[in-house]
Amino acid sequence: MTLDGELRVSELRPGTRVITRDTGMAVLRSVRRRRITGRAVRIKASSLGHNRPDRDATLPAGQPVLVRDWRAKALFGAQQALVPAARLVDGEFVTLHDNATMTVYDLTFDTPHVLYVDGLEVASFMGKNALPVTNR
Repeated sequence: MTLDGELRVSELRPGTRVITRDTGMAVLRSVRRRRITGRAVRIKASSLGHNRPDRDATLPAGQPVLVRDWRAKALFGAQQALVPAARLVDGEFVTLHDNATMTVYDLTFDTPHVLYVDGLEVASFMGKNALPVTNR
């Protein structure tokens, strides 16, 4: 989500003003697209809550996802927690897949942020971890 409305990740450019959960708005500094093969987590639509995600999503297993429901309290003893996607695997609605090939986009800001992506709240690029979004 941007100040100009919803855009596909492939349409984002440096200078785009992105709406964030933590600060409201942040200016995107760089975008890097790459293909990777590795452990992936597939999250079925609405499996983490109403429209969370709003469609099936595939993330690298290490991608930090913000959880703010019973999972945060039950698994981490907190109201909310930023956890690797692999920690959400339940074997039915959230599944782990080895050797998955996916397109990821590294979105870099002046400081890391929590971004809205397809109904999920995920961390922006933080070094070796990337904000992954499959091409639409």
